[in-house]
Amino acid sequence: MENFQSTLGQVNIASIVIFFAFVAITLFITYWAAKKTKTTSEFYAADRSISGFQNGLALAGDYMSAASFLGIAGMVALKGYDGLIYSIGFLVGWPLVMFLIAEPLRNLGKFTFADVVAFRLKQKPVRIASSFGSLMTIIFYLIAQMVGAGSLITTLFGLPYETAILIVGVVMISYVLFGGMLATTWVQIIKACLLLGGATLLVIMTLSYFDMNPVKLIEAAAAKYSDKVLSPGGFVTNPWDAISLGIALILGTAGLPHILMRFFTVPDAKQARKSVFIATGLIGYFYILTFVIGFGAMVLVGQDVVTVFDKGGNMAALLLAESVGGQFFLGFIAAVAFATILAVVAGLTLSGASTLSHDLYVSVIKKGKADEAGEVKVARIATLFIGVLAIILGLIFKGQNVAFMVGLAFAIAASANFPSLLLSIVWKKFTTKGAVTSVITGAGLAIILIILSPTVWVDLFHYDKAIFPLKNPALVSMTASFIVGIVVSLASPEKEAQDKFEDEKLRTYLGIGAE
Repeated sequence: MENFQSTLGQVNIASIVIFFAFVAITLFITYWAAKKTKTTSEFYAADRSISGFQNGLALAGDYMSAASFLGIAGMVALKGYDGLIYSIGFLVGWPLVMFLIAEPLRNLGKFTFADVVAFRLKQKPVRIASSFGSLMTIIFYLIAQMVGAGSLITTLFGLPYETAILIVGVVMISYVLFGGMLATTWVQIIKACLLLGGATLLVIMTLSYFDMNPVKLIEAAAAKYSDKVLSPGGFVTNPWDAISLGIALILGTAGLPHILMRFFTVPDAKQARKSVFIATGLIGYFYILTFVIGFGAMVLVGQDVVTVFDKGGNMAALLLAESVGGQFFLGFIAAVAFATILAVVAGLTLSGASTLSHDLYVSVIKKGKADEAGEVKVARIATLFIGVLAIILGLIFKGQNVAFMVGLAFAIAASANFPSLLLSIVWKKFTTKGAVTSVITGAGLAIILIILSPTVWVDLFHYDKAIFPLKNPALVSMTASFIVGIVVSLASPEKEAQDKFEDEKLRTYLGIGAE
């Protein structure tokens, strides 16, 4: 295996055929969904017709991005044990979503999480602030996904980066523009099945070299690269960094707009809980697979070969697929990775479009008095706008190291979106001013601190020492967001919001009046 020569970067016929088959099937689904997508409820929430099981699969599909498939496998291949921090962090957020957020969100909201925050507060200021938090999260996440897509296709198909970005942009816009949430949901479901099936097959083929025994694989890794790959500290050395990163990954999950939006597609709160339960199981299983894939690449491909293709190790899973299953299997896994990016980008675009149309246009500009047809039209224009923006950002950030963007997206979600969402659901004295200052503090601090952190200040700007010591700002920015929200709410009581809290409680826990 040591001398294995990869065909990565050359035109792979299998990959192209499988990818185009995926696009053809999903575009057919979009055509079918377009016939059923006329009203706002159909465009944003698939008319609340998705079952808990289907939504669980779609949630898993939305969450298992290329960053987690290629990125975590690569991190494990190069850093060993510490690569697991990300997968565990990504996973631990889910039970939290299930017990704290899923049911109140489904009962209080209509199409976006800003509906929940603004439920008993003054609509205009809260929606503007929530939209800011949402759009910041979505844009940073989009940049990471688009640049990842461009680099991936360039490496896989030998296509120019710009062409790759355009293909992703056009296909993704057509999913959302015509098929709305229904098409996006089915794209997620197909992609989740493909990704789980492909990763399972890859793990079985890898373990066949080690008598189907994961322990032998781990022992082989330790024999080849010493015991240090099995002990923590290879990647995250500062304990505060580990805590801050953990907070961003765990609580950020509960503040990601494109994930929260999926809870409005099910008929009731029971199905919302069921969908989180299903998603948690599938995602947990998937992260166990990425761990085995990472160690498999470390042993069968070798760290030196992995870094030749990509310094960050992002091609580890693909190189492993080729070494255990040849060119056709590489083609299959590559097509799956590409489908993964398309599906996640479609989910992000729909979430951004709903923020612009539902939260800003209808609730702020039209003061809630827009007709259905007008709102869907604006939602489609917003989709085009976000799609084109994603393409432009993908081109601007060509060749940049955007790995920190996903971390930043999670930090903003944890700092700007999560505190206001939680406080609005559970705390009677939360006020409009408290919500607005909490969101702005969280988002502003997260962005400023990440620029001053080693991730940007040292790695990108090449200064000797960072002004802010932690790589991820969530520990500071989220704490500040909670404190500011609580202090400002206590300093500016709002009787009307407190009076409405009893109604909110009835709806939160019993679902009375839920849409």
